[in-house]
Amino acid sequence: MAQVHLLFFWEPEAIITAVREHFEELIRTADGWTTVRDAVIANSWKRCINGHGLDPSVLRPAVIVPDPLLREHRDAMDDLLRRARFGVEALYRQVAGMGYVLLLTDSQAITVDYIGDATATDELRAAGLYLGADWSETHAGTNGVGTCIATHEALVVHKSDHFDATHMPLTCTAAPIFDATGNLAAVLDIAALRSPDEKSSQHLALQVVKNFAHRIETANLIASRRRSWLIRLTSTQEFAEVDTEFVLSLDSSGRICGFNEFARDLLAREEGQQWRNSGFLESRLFSDFFDCDVDSLTRFVHSSGVERNIVRLLRSKKVLFIQVTPPPTIRVLPTPRPAPELRLPEPLRAVAGEDKVIQASLSRIARLLNVDMSFLIHGETGTGKEFIAKAMHMASARADGPFVAVNCAALPATLIESELFGYEAGSFTGAAPKGKKGLVRSAHGGTLFLDEIGDMPLEAQTRLLRVLAEREITPVGGTRAQTLDIRVIAATHCDLKDRIKRGLFREDLYFRLNGAVCTMPPLRERQDIEWLIDKLLAQRDSNSRLTPEALAALTAYSWPGNIRELIHALDYARALASSAEIGVDDLPEHVFESGQQPIAPASADDAATLRHRLQANDWNVSSTARQLG
Repeated sequence: MAQVHLLFFWEPEAIITAVREHFEELIRTADGWTTVRDAVIANSWKRCINGHGLDPSVLRPAVIVPDPLLREHRDAMDDLLRRARFGVEALYRQVAGMGYVLLLTDSQAITVDYIGDATATDELRAAGLYLGADWSETHAGTNGVGTCIATHEALVVHKSDHFDATHMPLTCTAAPIFDATGNLAAVLDIAALRSPDEKSSQHLALQVVKNFAHRIETANLIASRRRSWLIRLTSTQEFAEVDTEFVLSLDSSGRICGFNEFARDLLAREEGQQWRNSGFLESRLFSDFFDCDVDSLTRFVHSSGVERNIVRLLRSKKVLFIQVTPPPTIRVLPTPRPAPELRLPEPLRAVAGEDKVIQASLSRIARLLNVDMSFLIHGETGTGKEFIAKAMHMASARADGPFVAVNCAALPATLIESELFGYEAGSFTGAAPKGKKGLVRSAHGGTLFLDEIGDMPLEAQTRLLRVLAEREITPVGGTRAQTLDIRVIAATHCDLKDRIKRGLFREDLYFRLNGAVCTMPPLRERQDIEWLIDKLLAQRDSNSRLTPEALAALTAYSWPGNIRELIHALDYARALASSAEIGVDDLPEHVFESGQQPIAPASADDAATLRHRLQANDWNVSSTARQLG
């Protein structure tokens, strides 16, 4: 009896009697006896026994899927989940005071969103009224979500309507949500641990849930078909501008390419079709159903006075009030005039000398510093990607906020979620007593720098994608999302497009990150290497200086380790030098490994050759030095 925890508030004798009577009623109904149950419930009971092979005498505990599997289900319906959130929260505000819990599941009956009373979390989780709960009819038996999915109908499964006696105290009211082409996308469900015995007590709940499911469905249709003609129809003039009953989307030829459930039901009745059959709408013209073709729709776009915006159904002659929104016009913008020269903020000016490539990138970055978009910095290891990210942070309006750098390649795979996203107290063995904030949340109000993003494990990429899309974060073990205000700068030495092709990096995450792209050239290609050497040396010791021979050797080296290797070489030379002057003999030996030898000063006989080389290289000293070895 440990599995019938929901019945504990009943007397033991009452539990035994109720379970026995319920079992007997299930068997009789499955055998074809007459029942007082609604037809949808009786048919579900028969499916459970005869189709799903469920044993009515077995009491089953709630099934909560593991977090990785839950994230897969949430990611699969990312757009709808985000659009539905407003309706989920609004509905919960209306029903929370009546003891209801709100569940949003996907088409496979996995609960992907949940709002409930935090003080009753343990009881709700045990009952399966929780995030990640699996309510498929095939193993949970007759229930609000699973039976709604099986029938595609809004319904109430009240108390002993449930197949499994474990769920007998529950009441569940569910309504389907369909996508733009009529396929079941989700189920909206409100449930309560306790309620009045009469099923009629849930009549109002059913109407409320159906109403919000319709709103979510319509909002999703409109958002997913913004580039199509949107047709809003209603049968009541007084509510034409505030209440959208029927919504259709049309392509440029006037063919139906999207619809909400109300519109599908309306047109199905018009043709005498089964309402669940969406196939009859495929590629059908608007004019197949209404006394109006696509060209005539334009007259309703700017028309004033809803009372004159009417169309009629061809067969029934039913009059509907219509509102039409055309697809957005693609504007051809005039060629912009050259933008005035922008003076770089001081933090960006400190990044580079007179290197034209980097200066062009910095000018673009300066114009985008306070635009709400992510940045992606490409460059070999050691090219200064974190340095430029810090400069961008200090030059932006977020300079007073935190700059949090995360080396995605260095985080242990087993701890990456808790390190990045934090965790609630007691969420796993070894968790800190007070929980952990996490690196992502620590960047709230500032900049999050994700270094070597290309090396992040796929599972963490999936979680990060949701954080970037929703600007919300839910700590490990938590149930409530927390709002984030962050600028994201990512950096990588990898070819992310190649990693996408090999299945190592999510394409949707890539497009979230590359709002603006900056490439840091390798040190061997920089035209300002002498400026950089002087700057780095001055930062360490204002008295140190290089001999011409030593400078020529450094500028001739290829620097496979880039700026990081240069810093190490200068630190080595300063430590070895016996005076403030650093000579060739003080440089690390590997600087000469590529074949270079210490260079003697040019003689007067070489002056003409040197001048010719400098002129050929547009007086680029570094390039000329490398050519001369």
